[in-house]
Amino acid sequence: MLQKYEMSFKIQNGSTILENPNFIAYSKSRSGFHFVVLNWDAVTPDSSQKNIAHFVTNKKHSHPNFFSFDGRSPTFFVSSSVSTGCKMVKICCIGAGYVGGPTMAVIAANCPEITVTVVDISASRINAWNCEQLPIYEPGLDKVVKDCRDKNLFFSTDVEKHVADANIVFVSVNTPTKTRGLGAGKAADLRYWESAARLIAEVSTKNKIVVEKSTVPVKTAEAIEKILMSQNDKGISFQILSNPEFLAEGTAVNDLYNPDRVLIGGRDTPEGQKAIQVLKDIYAHWVPADRIICTNLWSAELSKLVANAFLAQKISSVNAVSALCEATGADVTQVSHAVGMDTRIGKKFLNASVGFGGSCFQKDLLNLVYIYECNGLHEGANYWKQVIKLNDYQKSRFVNRVVSLMFNTVAEKKIAILGFAFKKDTSDTRETPAIYVCSGLLRDNAQLSVYDPRVPESQILKDLSMDRFDWEHPAHPQPLIPIDAEQVTVVNDPYEATKDAHGICILTEWDQFKTLNYQKIYDNMKKPAFIFDGRNIVDVGKLRSIGFIVYSIGKPLHPWLTDVPSAA
Repeated sequence: MLQKYEMSFKIQNGSTILENPNFIAYSKSRSGFHFVVLNWDAVTPDSSQKNIAHFVTNKKHSHPNFFSFDGRSPTFFVSSSVSTGCKMVKICCIGAGYVGGPTMAVIAANCPEITVTVVDISASRINAWNCEQLPIYEPGLDKVVKDCRDKNLFFSTDVEKHVADANIVFVSVNTPTKTRGLGAGKAADLRYWESAARLIAEVSTKNKIVVEKSTVPVKTAEAIEKILMSQNDKGISFQILSNPEFLAEGTAVNDLYNPDRVLIGGRDTPEGQKAIQVLKDIYAHWVPADRIICTNLWSAELSKLVANAFLAQKISSVNAVSALCEATGADVTQVSHAVGMDTRIGKKFLNASVGFGGSCFQKDLLNLVYIYECNGLHEGANYWKQVIKLNDYQKSRFVNRVVSLMFNTVAEKKIAILGFAFKKDTSDTRETPAIYVCSGLLRDNAQLSVYDPRVPESQILKDLSMDRFDWEHPAHPQPLIPIDAEQVTVVNDPYEATKDAHGICILTEWDQFKTLNYQKIYDNMKKPAFIFDGRNIVDVGKLRSIGFIVYSIGKPLHPWLTDVPSAA
């Protein structure tokens, strides 16, 4: 059943302008003009005009609310079978960090009819999002933000105003591991989430959908509901959804544009299901319908924790195998390849390394352990604890290798640190193995020269000056290491970092480290010249032919190294 609408249009600077207020044209393609229906209440069945004009469903977005008009007639048709419409929506995201900023930018890019505002109490962070150089580095993010900024994407410190104006509020605030009090060392610290919920309740004057974007423990939504309703004396309806992110830093923009899945959890009530549909319609602008999964709230909250636990488990598993490979003469790369060819296991996350880092894996594992313990499931808790212990063991094993192989001391020796971010293509240093490795070397009085193409000097020095949190003994963090200007230098060139060095530690798998002129580096180093490859990215045979003594995790040992135990 179709309804005919008469409208005129013209092309002006590539844009289509329509006189009918029920529609907005937002782009032109070779197949026609794409429209968004704003007023579905105006649609009434009328099949008599069915053949006047031609339209096709927008196959790219696979969404029933979008159609194409071929431009040959000033007539437009819409299907009355569509149950919900895409109305004018304002989105506000509380938190302008690694999740909030990129996620909202991609929503704005794909939903030009929606106004998206990212708010944060940090003026410096918001100023950075509004400047030429963004506060975080992600491939492709710069273009997405700048294409939408000040059009339908905004960054502001006026938190109360934009939360009050929004129909949908995403909450993407930090949920770190508690370091004090009940659950210290494992439980998530939800103080920022609670503060956000209280703010939403205080300033809201109309119904809202509140979306959990931060990674939170199971049943957090229930606590948030209680906070919102306890302060609700205005008769406002709040619907809570869980929409966890599954982004990998370094590929976050691509992950947002081409997600494996989008997960939306909500209440199994008419209001809850309607809220789910609203958020589903937003994602359906660019995500195929079969990749949008809808569950109850608790399944969505738990799925994020479990997903990260499984990924971390694979990394710790292969790292445990790497120690055995060194002891037996096997090659962990060959073992990983053989194992990964099994489709039941898969190839991803089977690269042995100095250990995993980032803001999520350890934090979410500890949170999961705490939930197990709170429910009396201690065997399960101990299982997941072992994943973290293996990661700590791998970092410790790497430091011990460096020290023991360099004649059991690195005191006053220059060690070049290539890479400080926890992985390539990001500037994030949270829980990076480089902090642990550098701290271990500094305790042995090494002199470090650090190079990372994206991490600023201020961040590196800050990370190395902070107390290191011990998740097993949260009340007793490892003491601050005094750092003077002679012990740690941060440079802007890998060749400067390695000049006159006794050894090199590769701690981030930046692509540029694969193609450095290692002959030049060798010629300018102290001899014997050591390379400790914590990411298995260099050509071991080639470097050994140059003259380097090379240690690569999980690879057959250099004859120089065979007398040192694998578990060192």
